[in-house]
Amino acid sequence: MNMAIKGGISLPGLRAAGATGLCCLLLSGCLGENDRIASSGSGAPAATAGPVEPAVPTVRTMASMQIASAAGKYLAGRHARQHRDFGAAAEHFSGALQLESENRKIRREAFRSMIAGGRMEEAAALARQIVKDNEGAAIPNLSIVIEDALAGKLAEAEARLKTVPRRGMNTFAVPLLLAWFQAGQEKFDDAVKSLEPLEKVASFSALRHLHLGLIRELSGNTAAAEENLAKAAEASRSLRVIQAYGGFLERNGRGPEAKLLYENFERENAGTVAFQSALARLDRGEKPGPFLRSYRDGLAEVFFNLAGTLAQGRTSELGLIYGRLALRLRPDFPLAQVLLAGLLAALDRGQDAVALYRAVSPDSHLYQSAQLRLASLLDDLKRTDEAIALLRLLSEKDRQWHEPLVRLGDLLRSEKKFEEASNIYSAAMKRIGDLSENHWSLFYARGISYERSDRWPLAEKDFLKALELSPDQPFVLNYLGYSWVDKGMHLDRARKMIETAVSKRPNDGYIVDSLGWVHYRLGNYKDAVEQLERAVVLRPEDPVINDHLGDAYWRVGRLLEARFQWKRALSLDPEKDQIPLIQKKLNQGLAAASKKDRRG
Repeated sequence: MNMAIKGGISLPGLRAAGATGLCCLLLSGCLGENDRIASSGSGAPAATAGPVEPAVPTVRTMASMQIASAAGKYLAGRHARQHRDFGAAAEHFSGALQLESENRKIRREAFRSMIAGGRMEEAAALARQIVKDNEGAAIPNLSIVIEDALAGKLAEAEARLKTVPRRGMNTFAVPLLLAWFQAGQEKFDDAVKSLEPLEKVASFSALRHLHLGLIRELSGNTAAAEENLAKAAEASRSLRVIQAYGGFLERNGRGPEAKLLYENFERENAGTVAFQSALARLDRGEKPGPFLRSYRDGLAEVFFNLAGTLAQGRTSELGLIYGRLALRLRPDFPLAQVLLAGLLAALDRGQDAVALYRAVSPDSHLYQSAQLRLASLLDDLKRTDEAIALLRLLSEKDRQWHEPLVRLGDLLRSEKKFEEASNIYSAAMKRIGDLSENHWSLFYARGISYERSDRWPLAEKDFLKALELSPDQPFVLNYLGYSWVDKGMHLDRARKMIETAVSKRPNDGYIVDSLGWVHYRLGNYKDAVEQLERAVVLRPEDPVINDHLGDAYWRVGRLLEARFQWKRALSLDPEKDQIPLIQKKLNQGLAAASKKDRRG
């Protein structure tokens, strides 16, 4: 069934050149005095005696060629950067910089591409050159202070941070980082004072309290730490804040409170498994280690928090840079690995994202989530066999965990392996045991698999069970209603079901198509045309909907338009068994063909 489950260049001599001008300048600039053909007044070539010796490049020629080469590498870097291929961009910009070593613009581009691509040491070397010309350059300064942190140069980093202008994200980043560098020097009172500017920003209240709490716990001020962490949890129900506060409670012998905190989070966020390992730890009577091991982890936490904030807006590349900085400080940071992988995948850098998901430690509470995301990404990259193999392996490793089986069923169904998919869904249900209303989608998915493998009685039973668990689900109402219409069964009930589905999802072209089709099957051809025309507007690329509209047009006497829609349906890659039926209608008219179409 057709429905969803689920800039310019600053090089010497080229500063004013646009794209066309650049080409002209490169072409003329590559010819030196000795490269041009000597000419007579008439314009005819001068006579030569014997073979012409190759011209020896002059200094001017070589300089022109160097400019051209630098320009080409720069433009190649810009192209790679636009396509988010930061590795290739860094290579091209670095090549251009070797030829134009004093060009500040190229240096800045090379720096940003290197840091976005994870080449942190090379980026830091360029950063030191950049800040010589621009002391307030934000990201280069942050790159340098991280290298200072890794080298244990805390005082130097603190001094540098105090000179960085507090603009944009630095309004928040600088106080947080400064506080952690001071904490690393055991200047805890100074660290608390450094965070005072964030009091004025209500939206950063939770972040300020989180870092205050973590710094105070590191200093041994347990009472003040609890106060701050509790306020952070009150202001934000984010995973990271709950982890920090819950871990603090556990370490201080307050396991029952931590358990309640975790259970409330899982209840508020249905389907999460983030605290399964923590709850198991509580059952064993064990306590977790420190939330942060040192000030360096605190610095990494700052960059992770800011990367997460930036990732939610239209600043994903800056979020990527902050994520890289977090991992530079703490390479074994699972949350940063998963966040960065998600950003890379969103930027169409799937191969880089795969490597990050695979780097998440099996000991991490995020391992299972990372593996599921990896499977989904492999499928997106057309490596479906690898995704299937991974999901099978995950389901075998943990025979109590049902989610890999659900994902495997979905994947097999997308591959049209419907019988195998239905068996996998059944195995997932068996692992779950007590099925609740949250599991309606499992019955729905298995019902589709049954229907597509010609086991209608089982499919109908699952659809009805899904509606019993969640009566107003528009997808189930539509699929079951459409199936009944297609089989000529329960037409009035099917129409009411589909009308309910349309009222809940009025802009879903597939569901609107179903309503048009039920009108068609009931003989209400005028109403069918009205609904199917709207469905085609909503889903113009769908062959089934276009085919349906052709049928409806034929029934109301609009024969030319009917044939146009059938031709369009053929051009949209319909299912193979529908092609001869549509062709027959084109050749002989509607009465000559009977058809059964499916969606999915």
